[in-house]
Amino acid sequence: MLQFKPSVLTLALVAAGASMSSYAAEETKAEASADESIEVISVTGIRRSLQDSKAIKMTSSSIVEAISAEDIGKLPDVSIADSLARLPGLTTQRLNGRGQVISVRGLSPDFTNTTLNGRQQVSASDNRSVEYDMYPSELLSGAVVYKTPDASLMAQGIAGTIDMQTVRPLAHGEQTFSVNARYEWNELESLNPDVNDSGQRVSASYIDQFADNTIGLVLGVSYMDTPSQGERFNAWGYPQNEDGNYVIGGAKPFVQSNELKRTAIVATLEFQPTENLHSTFDLFYTDFNEAQTLRGIEFPLAWSGATLTPGTVQNGMVTDGTFNGVEGIMRNDLEQRDSDTLAAGWNLEYDLGEWQLEGDLSYSKNERTDEIYESYSQITSALDNLKFKSTTKGTVFESELDYADTDLVKLSGPNWAGNVGLNNGQVGYYKQPASKDELYQIRLSASHDLDWGLISRVEFGANYDDRTKSKTTIPEYYYTLSDSDCTKPGDSSTCQKDINFNTFTTNLGFLGIPGMVSYDPRAAFDSLVEVEALRADIAAKAWEVSEQVTTAYIKFDIDTDVWDMRLTGNVGTQVVYTEQSSSAVSATDVYENGIIVDVTTVPIEDGTDYTEILPSLNLSLALSDSSILRFGAARTLTRPRMDELRASSTYSFDPKYEDSTDPEFSPWSASGGNPQLEPWIANSVDLSFEHYFDDSVGYVSIAGFYKDLESYVYTQPEAYDFSEFPTGGYNPALDVGAITKPQNGDGGSLKGLELAASISGAMLTEVLEDFGAIASASFTTSDIQPNPDSPSEPLPGLSEDVYNLTFYYEHSGFSARVVGRYRSEFLGEVSGFDAGRSFRYNEPETIVDAQISYRFQEGTLEGLTLLLQANNLTDEPFVTTEEGDEMRVIDYQRYGTSYAFGASYQF
Repeated sequence: MLQFKPSVLTLALVAAGASMSSYAAEETKAEASADESIEVISVTGIRRSLQDSKAIKMTSSSIVEAISAEDIGKLPDVSIADSLARLPGLTTQRLNGRGQVISVRGLSPDFTNTTLNGRQQVSASDNRSVEYDMYPSELLSGAVVYKTPDASLMAQGIAGTIDMQTVRPLAHGEQTFSVNARYEWNELESLNPDVNDSGQRVSASYIDQFADNTIGLVLGVSYMDTPSQGERFNAWGYPQNEDGNYVIGGAKPFVQSNELKRTAIVATLEFQPTENLHSTFDLFYTDFNEAQTLRGIEFPLAWSGATLTPGTVQNGMVTDGTFNGVEGIMRNDLEQRDSDTLAAGWNLEYDLGEWQLEGDLSYSKNERTDEIYESYSQITSALDNLKFKSTTKGTVFESELDYADTDLVKLSGPNWAGNVGLNNGQVGYYKQPASKDELYQIRLSASHDLDWGLISRVEFGANYDDRTKSKTTIPEYYYTLSDSDCTKPGDSSTCQKDINFNTFTTNLGFLGIPGMVSYDPRAAFDSLVEVEALRADIAAKAWEVSEQVTTAYIKFDIDTDVWDMRLTGNVGTQVVYTEQSSSAVSATDVYENGIIVDVTTVPIEDGTDYTEILPSLNLSLALSDSSILRFGAARTLTRPRMDELRASSTYSFDPKYEDSTDPEFSPWSASGGNPQLEPWIANSVDLSFEHYFDDSVGYVSIAGFYKDLESYVYTQPEAYDFSEFPTGGYNPALDVGAITKPQNGDGGSLKGLELAASISGAMLTEVLEDFGAIASASFTTSDIQPNPDSPSEPLPGLSEDVYNLTFYYEHSGFSARVVGRYRSEFLGEVSGFDAGRSFRYNEPETIVDAQISYRFQEGTLEGLTLLLQANNLTDEPFVTTEEGDEMRVIDYQRYGTSYAFGASYQF
């Protein structure tokens, strides 16, 4: 009878996986017989990481992908998101030049849950999706992506679950101390002269075991001060002129310099005094600070009083010409973010012999505060005549004015706040949105070995989550000029102020503008008049969402023989009960003579509860000792976005429809969130085949999946009772109007095919034994229509084609890698610092990274590694377009190539 028995290869792989860590042991020891000497086989670097990842994938009861410490810590990744994006079926979207969020199997980050050591994490965004740049790769031991769930996986997601992991000191098994340092810079240097053009990353970690290996300790700290640069063209949009041709409506280009500072601490205390008792305490903390300096000139064009003289027209698009009478508004902006994340957890396992008990208690919190400064200036003595040329890289201009002339440039701005009473004009704006996300979790479980035929074990338990996320809006402020700055106070066209503080010039050559007058916007605010902004949308930005989720589960492990082949897996179910609620206000503007003079608010509290049953099945059939056929089927859920669960809204009452009895002409209307949203639900089926080669690193796999989403969330109108809302003294005939909000609707299907291979050169010829390649390809399609009003709009986050390719070379301490990632066009979510979201068509992109390193293997420098890394080697731009038209460019952002030179030392 042929059975899947652990071979020497399998045992080596399992041992490697069990000891995987970012401080991975440098050797794998093979025990010889008692009368033979012990032979030490060195397994390091890339091959070690492939062993680790392969072991996890091979021995898992679910369909998973894995990356090890070598993959994370030794590649030129700006964040762990870049490492994850190399796995089959995963992609990342860049923000400010770095990967921040992950899409799994064509679904947006909304559908993926992220855990740290199995515990769900909070988020700094207005949603649930985790920002991976909060988590330093230097302090992580690896990550596992669960593409199929089992009943014991609490943080299930329709797309999948990503579990980031830190090292376990007792499994690591030896004392290790390591330090790392890197110097970083970007080829664009500093686009803003008052911002640093280089930075550094340093980290240190210590692992040890005490008291006869019954106590284990991990301490790690990481500090990063990393700059990044970007040339950012942005278009307002493309209206059609009187001839029906598209033309640029306005532009808001910037040069952007980021300074990202992050301090992170990780600690683990592990205690195992006996074989029956095991306790682990984990602590993770990160202090994340980012400053974005943006300087550019905003040009109101077709959507303004400027006159267009069109030139060339190509395929219905005016690609060049002249705009006369352009009022160019110079922008000096600063956006700062301070975000702190704390995660702590305690796990206790106790073996009673026949029963095994486990308890886990954890807490996670994030607090985020943004500060956004906007300062406006312009040449008040003349309007500009701008020649323009639009291409697939955006629009460049030729100006008649000198925006770098300090004698001409004044603090002044257009009356953008025309209905808020700023008679002397708006020349600045300040806002400070903040959020807090807090999560308590407790889990209890018990398991027992069984001898019930194909059932070998039972596990059952319960999990309780209590999460509260709130967003607050500290008052926002307009900044205007004083009466003394105006020739005619109250007439903003006569108001301007000399710039009497430190200035310098910023180069806008990528835009066709030689330079502009620049300064610290905070200095400008010191001499301006502060006016609190009264608007309904500001009041509606504040909300709180609470949810309590109780999950009971039972899982049966399967272990039997089928036709002389070993069949393993599990079958089980979860029962999930959710209570959710939100409190906020519905707000409306109060006008006098066309000016907002007050905001009326109505308190809103709403919520719902629901119960879902989620069965799951995972089967693995060992066709041989190196080939596995896997099958998975499950019903999964993903809870709605937190910001879509908010109770807040803005409403309006139009007195001219006071007497209307026709709902189509109701005086009432509103838009906002929906605390009664129920989750996305999907039924999924997965099938995969995996074959593992005997060289310890090679394998090939093919996987197919089908997801049937029972529901999807759409934004659409619904009848709403406004009878409790104030009318300002009017007596409307109708109390019912339409509120536009997210609602549950029909779903659709998503299906895909994933191919992956890890091939060592030795499989082909001994000449190539030091070479290898890792490749994957994913093909995904969907019939879901997320926007009923635009049936052709694709599913957010879905790239139909995704490719990853890695070539590596490793010999005698020298290592080299080149990594390429490609994703086809997709509809991406773009959010600003105040977390407002919009969707834009992203053009296809290919990101190429490279790294070389050398590790000294003997002598006084043994344990020292020198490395050189390059990220975005081909300077791939980030491009979004309007409705997928490559000529109607919305964003064209160039980030340049980033480099790092560094050293690490381990002993």
